[in-house]
Amino acid sequence: MSAPHDTQTETVAASRRDFLRFSALGLAAGAAVAACGGPGNAESAAAPAAAAPAAGGMPHPDTNHTGGTIGAHPRTPQQVRAAADAMDAHHEAGIKSFPAKTQGKGNQKMEPRIENGVKVFELTAAAQKWETEPGKFVDAFAYNGQVPGPQIWVKEGERVRIVVKNNLEQSTAVHFHGVEVPNDQDGVPFITQPPIKPGETYTYEFTAPNPGSHMYHSHHNAAEQVGKGLLGAFIIEPREKRAIENVDVDYVMIINDGSHGYTINGKGFPATEPIVAKLGQKLRVRFMNEGMMIHPMHLHGMHMTVIDKDGWPQPQPWKCDTINVAPGERWDVIVNCNNPGTWAFHCHILPHAEMPNGMFGMVTALVVQP
Repeated sequence: MSAPHDTQTETVAASRRDFLRFSALGLAAGAAVAACGGPGNAESAAAPAAAAPAAGGMPHPDTNHTGGTIGAHPRTPQQVRAAADAMDAHHEAGIKSFPAKTQGKGNQKMEPRIENGVKVFELTAAAQKWETEPGKFVDAFAYNGQVPGPQIWVKEGERVRIVVKNNLEQSTAVHFHGVEVPNDQDGVPFITQPPIKPGETYTYEFTAPNPGSHMYHSHHNAAEQVGKGLLGAFIIEPREKRAIENVDVDYVMIINDGSHGYTINGKGFPATEPIVAKLGQKLRVRFMNEGMMIHPMHLHGMHMTVIDKDGWPQPQPWKCDTINVAPGERWDVIVNCNNPGTWAFHCHILPHAEMPNGMFGMVTALVVQP
């Protein structure tokens, strides 16, 4: 076997081949995330880092765990470095573009109007295009043009009215997830109400009961409708706050994994929004999982103190740096922002957050300013 030619031409050509190979891996992962028809599809397609197994489930004989070849044509040190540089350039470009600008911003607090002492919120469900990351527009169902829909905040004991207009081409309904409403206000077609037909309006009204971090979402063809964006935060503040609830920054983080891919508040990295606090401030994060998969959310640099589960206070606050958020769950945590810097904050199922061509999906950052 003759020695490989260590020339600039060969190095450049190898670098280009490796660049295209890593790019192809990343594009394949992105396509899998975009499809995301269910946990099996997303998980199996989103993990192509190793070569396809040979017969019997063993790794392909001409590859190793670094992606290099074994056998007839080993790569030179220059080729290895060129491949590493190509991968690193993708990672660096993604980080430098964060937070990337996109059209539309969801999860915005909605101001009600007051009618005879009743807080009235109006929601219109309609189809539209939604930009999840720069240049990536997806088919969405949105409340009031937002994915997630607008945040609804009320206080325990207040009278609440939600008027829902259906501009979709299919029926829908709204369920108030975790809110202990009267049966006829629960929003499940053919169990507690008729479906809201296209073009129709339906009104829900109740007195805000159990306080906590709750959600609202479609409960009709929900795998499609919620996956495409018919969801939002429903916060009921208690009549009297506990001392631990007095915070400087209160942030709602809604995670989803439907047809839009892996998103935080309707966006995928690098278009996700950083959480910003000043050194010494107290931050509350309200995690809400509207998706179909479990997402262990991990914060770098500081621990989280867990105070509530599904709106209910924990018997004793407890500490962690990773909180496992299952579908439908809400977890409230407190972060004492005592460590300055920009800290990664992401799902720790790594194919939901990072691939050979860089970070994507469920990644954001906590920025603690001096």
